[in-house]
Amino acid sequence: MIGDHDSRRRAPLDSGAYPADPRTDPRYGAPRRRSGLNRFLGGSPAAVFVKLLFLSVLVGAVMAMFGLTPGLLFWQLYDFTRSLIDLGLDTFHDFGRWILAGAVVVVPIWLIARLLTVSRER
Repeated sequence: MIGDHDSRRRAPLDSGAYPADPRTDPRYGAPRRRSGLNRFLGGSPAAVFVKLLFLSVLVGAVMAMFGLTPGLLFWQLYDFTRSLIDLGLDTFHDFGRWILAGAVVVVPIWLIARLLTVSRER
């Protein structure tokens, strides 16, 4: 019978409340370094390919249900961006008119005030 004091018995990995971290615990051996490609992709190339293939089929099916195509999405995005730009330019056009209308009133008043201030200083 093997007792608790027997040296052949393996010690538990962690005596704390949480399991040992395999990245820092020396009992797990040296940590494996992931290749640059794996780090960039976020996993092995085959696993990432399968995930992307599944998501592509899923998104393609949803798009087909709604009658959307990639070209249609592109043109809708283009039209939306174009309308935002046109709206922005119209706003700047109005803003410029407001500046000119205000400047017609503000600049002469400022000029008169400056002339009166300069004449008092003398």
